[in-house]
Amino acid sequence: MKLLVVGASYRTAPVATLERLAVAPAELTRTLDRLVAQPYVAEAVLVSTCNRVEVYAAVSGFHGGLGDICAVLAEQAGAPPAALANHLYVHYDAAAVDHVFRVAAGLDSMVVGEAQILGQLRDAYHWAAGADSAGRLVHELMQQALRVGKRAHAETNIDRAGQSVVSAALDLAAGHLDGDLAGRPAMVVGAGAMGSLGVATLSRLGAGPLTVTNRGADRAVRLAESYGANAVPMAELVDALATVDIVVAATAATEPVLSLDVVTRALARRAADRGPLVLLDLAVPRDVEEGVAELPGVEVIDIDRMATVLAGGPAAADAAEVTRIVTAEVEAFLSWLRGADVAPTVAALRGRADDVVTAELRRLAQRRPDFTDEQRADVARTVHRVVQRLLHQPTVRVRQLAAEPGGDQYAALLRELFDLQVPQTSPVDTVPDVVEAEGVAGSEATGRPSFPVAEVPAATPVSGTVVPSTGGER
Repeated sequence: MKLLVVGASYRTAPVATLERLAVAPAELTRTLDRLVAQPYVAEAVLVSTCNRVEVYAAVSGFHGGLGDICAVLAEQAGAPPAALANHLYVHYDAAAVDHVFRVAAGLDSMVVGEAQILGQLRDAYHWAAGADSAGRLVHELMQQALRVGKRAHAETNIDRAGQSVVSAALDLAAGHLDGDLAGRPAMVVGAGAMGSLGVATLSRLGAGPLTVTNRGADRAVRLAESYGANAVPMAELVDALATVDIVVAATAATEPVLSLDVVTRALARRAADRGPLVLLDLAVPRDVEEGVAELPGVEVIDIDRMATVLAGGPAAADAAEVTRIVTAEVEAFLSWLRGADVAPTVAALRGRADDVVTAELRRLAQRRPDFTDEQRADVARTVHRVVQRLLHQPTVRVRQLAAEPGGDQYAALLRELFDLQVPQTSPVDTVPDVVEAEGVAGSEATGRPSFPVAEVPAATPVSGTVVPSTGGER
């Protein structure tokens, strides 16, 4: 099995395309089942956030796996695969590992270094585990990715640049409100993870009074009570909009919550001298209907606009340090993977030797029935000892060679020389416990040591046609 990543993000696709690709929580299990039901896809994790939709998969072949995943994504988007080609990127084998680790470290986020992606990866991993679509290879990949993300935030100052998407959006919003949100009445639409972050950030910035609304009223009440905010029913959305200056919209609704009609009616009830109504649309699919931005007195900040404004990124030194960590961890994971790949071949070789010894001892027993049990035992021990000593050095050496770049050729050579039939299974022997992302659930990682640094070549994004990349991230 090999690792394959196929996806689209704010870097390669407009919000409209991400909206079509987005997978709602209610559809996740069905989509994961659809993925692993494909002929070439054995394992899969699906990450669907406001900034990206990605599939991390273990596949039995590149072209077959790519075709299977693209077919499922096209079905999700309601479009032919060719229509998505210009927006998809593909990473295979080493490049796939590099991409997933970069995502976990926050290097691929719109706001580089933001830690929220760790929680999103963890949730995607848990969902796949619950749907039984994350097998041994993908389990190990996700375990290590979460650990790498934790290490990046613990050992560098990437958090200094890595403000959350909500914080970055509110910074942009402040520019339309005299540069300060303190004392500005604000509302959050949605009480999920992003909505909760919105309330917390607005409270920290001194905005207020704060209002929370959500389709599920109970969740809105609980969130509001946590921050001394007011909860209002969704039915009173128009009235609430008329009283605030800034709105953070982050629901999981499939249709716009802030429709043209709703916002138009709210504007009619606002005082003419109140200044602009700033709408932060952080949802995919979008919460703000197309056309609202054209209304006088409204400023809409959505994912597309944020991607353009934030393209400059954080301090280069912080990102460079995290990149060094990711590079080292990628090579360490690949080295482990190459070494683990040869284990079934070594086991098959030792099994073949045991079979030969057993057969020869059986023939000896037939030729020399006069041997006593003690003599037969002595002969068996001696023959087994000779065989084990002969195999010891070659098997130790082949494990060492297999851990180096191109090491898979040594396992293939052993299989050819001894005509070994080795099942094509994942190299991971056990499924480790789930690692929680630091700052998300608070538990500790598995305690695996850090690994030595090595260089990994860079990858390129897909453009026009879907082709494999040969190295790290774009």
